[in-house]
Amino acid sequence: MIAKALGLVLATALLPGAPTPPTELHECATATTRCDGSIEVPLDWENPSSERISVAFTFIPAKDADGTVAANRGGPQPALPAIPAIQQVLGPVLDRKNLLVMDPRGIGQSSPLLCPGADPFKPATVAACAESVGPRGAYFTADQASHDLDAVRRALGLGKMSYFGNSYGTLYAQAYAARYPNSLDAIFLDSSMVIGRDGYADQGFDARLDYLDLVCGRSKACDALPGKASGVWTRLVDRLRKQPDPEMTLHQALTLREPAEAVLGREVVAAAHAYLNGDPAPLRRLARLIPKAVPPFNPPWLAGHVAFRCGDGSFPFDRLASAAERRAQAERHYERERPMAPYRPTDFVSTGVSGLEWCVNWPTPRHSPPRPPGQALPDVPVLVVAGDFDVNRPAEVARSFQVFPNATVVRIPFGIHAQSFLPSPMGDCVRGMLRTFLTTKRVVDRKCTGENYHAVGAFPQELKDVTPHPARNLGPGRRRIIAAAFATAADATARRNPHAFYYFGRPNEPGLRGGQVSFGQDITLDSVRFVRDLRVSGPIKLTPDGRAVATLRAETGGRTHEVTLTWTAFGTRPSLSGTFDGIPFD
Repeated sequence: MIAKALGLVLATALLPGAPTPPTELHECATATTRCDGSIEVPLDWENPSSERISVAFTFIPAKDADGTVAANRGGPQPALPAIPAIQQVLGPVLDRKNLLVMDPRGIGQSSPLLCPGADPFKPATVAACAESVGPRGAYFTADQASHDLDAVRRALGLGKMSYFGNSYGTLYAQAYAARYPNSLDAIFLDSSMVIGRDGYADQGFDARLDYLDLVCGRSKACDALPGKASGVWTRLVDRLRKQPDPEMTLHQALTLREPAEAVLGREVVAAAHAYLNGDPAPLRRLARLIPKAVPPFNPPWLAGHVAFRCGDGSFPFDRLASAAERRAQAERHYERERPMAPYRPTDFVSTGVSGLEWCVNWPTPRHSPPRPPGQALPDVPVLVVAGDFDVNRPAEVARSFQVFPNATVVRIPFGIHAQSFLPSPMGDCVRGMLRTFLTTKRVVDRKCTGENYHAVGAFPQELKDVTPHPARNLGPGRRRIIAAAFATAADATARRNPHAFYYFGRPNEPGLRGGQVSFGQDITLDSVRFVRDLRVSGPIKLTPDGRAVATLRAETGGRTHEVTLTWTAFGTRPSLSGTFDGIPFD
């Protein structure tokens, strides 16, 4: 059986221009359990006599396998440590599919490039790293990695594979598809990178304030705030630049402007509006979740990471220009186009443009487009999921994949990056699409969505600022207390939204204007003040069917009221019912 399989893959490999196939099978080809191995490959596949480097892989065979899934989670970073997460995502697919994961060359266990002390935000260290690596650094790119993967496939005696790529793994998948179209039977991509007409990946910076407009436009309360959401954020950044706030830095403002995280998306526009109008508490509360400055990025695989990004990417400078010319070109681009507006490079990195555009100081003399223009692409099923709030917008992804004859791009409303790996209902839904597709090669759009909230409107500061609840059988004062108590409870409950990854594991946090919220089996409010003149205490239970049930004491003006509330915890159409001092309302 192995001989037959080898004959098949040799016939496939001996296509015009294909690298020379291996002469013998790797020992992992006959493995019945997980097998970790490596093969030797040329540094430059166009020069078989070039330096030999090692490429490490893991092969996990399935019993009675009817195919193989090659997978890469992204990065570019070591791939082998991600195997448990990949196995969890693929789930029952691996009952009948082998799994193949390879560390990209120059990273992890695959002849890693090492530059101790390199800091990408310090241009001089990147330049020193590039000089240390030398000309060989030009060959740690997706086009070369695609040949490595096919060499591993042939060494294992495998036939056609499916490819599961996430983030940078989608670039590896596209590079492989362009060079080995007859070695694939399906491609599933999550959070795809966009490739331009020149064949290189778009890795430009973009503030993308239109994300705020999208999330605010879906909410009547948020949309009713004065001004466009992106305009509100632009005014906020201008204010912070002119009047620095130690509790709200420009770096925090850059992170907070992404509504991908549910709590941020729900509150950030209203919080910015409140800040500009003299109420900093809502925005500063969100800022406490974010580091005040750009965190260091110096993993041991940094040199390999930079080599791939620079060799595979398209940038606002000439790839063949000198470092000085590149820097000047990039600076002119940022001054003229202002892609990060309203931000400036110096808002984050003291070295400015060259501290953001790492590749200014990394030579890329070799022509190495991941997906060469005009290259024939396989007419196999391709399913791409693209989230509204991902690095690349769904429309951009769809345009990029028009070159694949049989590609389907599915937009995920309010979807974020790496959706198939998320421990959330949206993640479950995307994983269901992935598993169906890799098992049957059929596209089944499950209408996955991350839209389980509506952005809030203005943050009230006192009871008088709260719009009364429309209960017909209670007076306006009581209806105002109901509305404020519900806003307090909903504000706390929102922090347990299954899409709220910043809040995972947080045991407690202060209330917006006082008191304490504790997160355990229940959510417990202890004299929490969402508005200054109402204190709310009591437990909130989240039920398996998605409801929130609160039994609360609301204190204001020297009086305490007993309030019970029941509502849909996470959703765009919450319905509220309960009692106020024993009087029912809905």
